[in-house]
Amino acid sequence: MAFFSIKKSLLLCFMLVCSTAIAQIPDSIQTESKEDNVKYPVLQIKGLFQARYLVGMSKDVDVNGLHHTDETGVSNNFMVKYMRVQVRAQISKRTEVVALANLADFKNDPKGRVLENAYLKYTFNPKLALTVGQFRPWFGIEETYPIDIIKSLDWSNQYTEFGKLGWTSFQIGLSATGQLKLGEIPFQYAFSLVNGNGKNQVNDNDDGKQYSTRLVFGLDKKHNLNLGLNGGVGEVFSKKIYAVGIDLSSLIQFDPKWSLDMQLEAKQATNHPLYFAVAPELRPENPDQYLIRGAYFLPNVRYEINHRNLSAFELSCRYEYLDTNFRLNSNPRQTITPMFGLEFLKNYGARIQLGMQFDRYKYQRENTTQYNNNLFIVQVQSRF
Repeated sequence: MAFFSIKKSLLLCFMLVCSTAIAQIPDSIQTESKEDNVKYPVLQIKGLFQARYLVGMSKDVDVNGLHHTDETGVSNNFMVKYMRVQVRAQISKRTEVVALANLADFKNDPKGRVLENAYLKYTFNPKLALTVGQFRPWFGIEETYPIDIIKSLDWSNQYTEFGKLGWTSFQIGLSATGQLKLGEIPFQYAFSLVNGNGKNQVNDNDDGKQYSTRLVFGLDKKHNLNLGLNGGVGEVFSKKIYAVGIDLSSLIQFDPKWSLDMQLEAKQATNHPLYFAVAPELRPENPDQYLIRGAYFLPNVRYEINHRNLSAFELSCRYEYLDTNFRLNSNPRQTITPMFGLEFLKNYGARIQLGMQFDRYKYQRENTTQYNNNLFIVQVQSRF
């Protein structure tokens, strides 16, 4: 496929450019004449508890968004979303090992679920670090922060779907990341090579791999304006697939108390799980007939109170558009999620959020999740 060859060439060119840049720019880390007095390994343990109360406010639609014509759906539910424990071991000045598990997964079948991060990272210098194991490859804004400091209720629908495609969420493979400068413009890069079939897998399910690249350019330091470009190619069961994306983020500090954080992201990719779900005799030759396309915009206003019992409050409203098969069977989903949050300890150490999630589909389909839905949410969390 010519399109695949062009993208693969672009990825190879990018790797050569990065290699040249690393070779030409002097190392910003000064060589130390004395060894650190730190005794390795240095262990750090962190955790997250997050729970929700959900109330479905649409007739015959349960809290998971599934429509029931027989009126049997559960319309309210308490749930533990995360009980995460992370262990980070700094085993040398440049080497760290990280393990992250979500113990809340034990309430369901934990097969393929509990272990999230499990990787080793070696940092040569700020320009190059290698990560190997199970991790979150960079392919957008949301991969750069954890769930506990998210500005909305949860990950975007787009992030979840691209995780199923092998581009985001937890994947097994190898990644190179770093920070460089292009003239006066600072930028970050990430190149990832992964199996592409999710976390906790003993083996890859085929010989194909997925290659992805992310570049982030710092356009305006005053307003923390960053431009991200994402591209990826791969092969699944001898079929070529691709993914592309673009994103913008900005943090505007009006004064010491008021700030506005904005994220805008759009992606498109081959929906190969949907393609392979079709009987072989009915599939077209080209899997790019099955394409997914999505975008979201998330503004978040924050006010620092700095009271002894209340640190800050936030107000956000995310708009999402997602169509998982826009060429052959288009049924776009639009989601609006307004959220109000109170932060009781700094750095989201403890907070409570209240909000709504409004889902609207172009075509409603009975007894499926493709049905209009209104959901009320109360969410509490604590980081430790």
